[in-house]
Amino acid sequence: MSNLQPVRGTHDLMFDDIRRHRAIEETAFEIAGRYGYGEIATPVFEATEVFTRTLGDTSDIVTKEMYTFETKGGERITLRPEGTAGVARAFISGGLAQQTPLKFFYRESMFRYERPQKGRQRQFHQIGVELLGVPGPQADVEVIALGHHILTALGVAGNIKVELNSLGDGDSRTAYRDALTAFLSGHMEKLSPDSRERLQRNPLRILDSKDPADRAVVADAPRYSDYLNTASKDFFAAVQDGLARLDVPFALNPALVRGLDYYSHTAFEFTTDALGAQGTVLAGGRYDGLIPSMGGPATPGVGWAAGIERLAMLIPEPPAAIRPVAVIPVGDAEIPVAEKLAHDLRLQGFAVDLGYGGNMGKRMKRADKVKARAAIILGADEVREGVVTLRDLDSGEQRKVPQADLAQALRA
Repeated sequence: MSNLQPVRGTHDLMFDDIRRHRAIEETAFEIAGRYGYGEIATPVFEATEVFTRTLGDTSDIVTKEMYTFETKGGERITLRPEGTAGVARAFISGGLAQQTPLKFFYRESMFRYERPQKGRQRQFHQIGVELLGVPGPQADVEVIALGHHILTALGVAGNIKVELNSLGDGDSRTAYRDALTAFLSGHMEKLSPDSRERLQRNPLRILDSKDPADRAVVADAPRYSDYLNTASKDFFAAVQDGLARLDVPFALNPALVRGLDYYSHTAFEFTTDALGAQGTVLAGGRYDGLIPSMGGPATPGVGWAAGIERLAMLIPEPPAAIRPVAVIPVGDAEIPVAEKLAHDLRLQGFAVDLGYGGNMGKRMKRADKVKARAAIILGADEVREGVVTLRDLDSGEQRKVPQADLAQALRA
């Protein structure tokens, strides 16, 4: 027997696991459609530059977690670690600037090299939305409300807290960056080596550091809210008012920040305490500077992504798989008729299980294994009379039914 196993940090999805994933994806897709979001699927790998330019060359994702390799043609490509950069690249390369506003929904695999743990794998799956081309707070309200709507439909909103903060506009960010740099420079000796390097290149990245020493320093750092100008405060107030009108509950979290320069205004996370350390299930924000930073036209954007694996640990049991009907030929002579009958029923929309061998006893055991709702028994007498024996496998009752009336009897 082979000892081949899945690569560390990956896992196979089947049976109940895949049902839970599909329940999340299909619920999210259906509700996003009500808001006008169409599906997009970007390539599983992109030119490495797509991610280094958008995630920042000092970020942990770029320096430690990306799966990057060189092709036979000498190109450097990377397996996608997140969804937004690929959507932005598609917007630029597709010349879609004249078609805004654009609304995209995705459900895709992502890849990051990090320590596997509960709710976090090296190949993982996300749903996400991106709204491009709308500069006003109405867009922020919509995408947050959409996320809340999806989690409500999945039955997990009661365990989720929506947290908001404002990063302000470019002027506010510059003012805060200067204040943060001055503060951190006074605590240089307490910072990790990585953060000392970031202090010179992108001090806002230090706010995202997971190093305990960095976290201790950042706890006393200046707060973003103290550096917001009037326009930024008005924008954030409009977002809060909009969410209140839509009955989307939220709490302000001044510690919620984004280290990359292209983020602005609203940052938000949906968190839970039901998953231990992996508490964030959906996160996003406004990224008006992203597409210009990639060489595209000035285009505002806002969106979010949610981890399917984490949501799968929270959702109630999804509806059971459709129970099939089992077509059971009594002997070999009845197999051709059974095959034709099974095919006709499938064409009429029924899920049908037809075993590939064995006597009637073995076939009945298989019907029980697949949780069949009914058994359609075909013996020599049934074939000769043009009928079947229809057995209700829940009640045990059975009766003869003409083959021509079988679909109607099954629906009943």
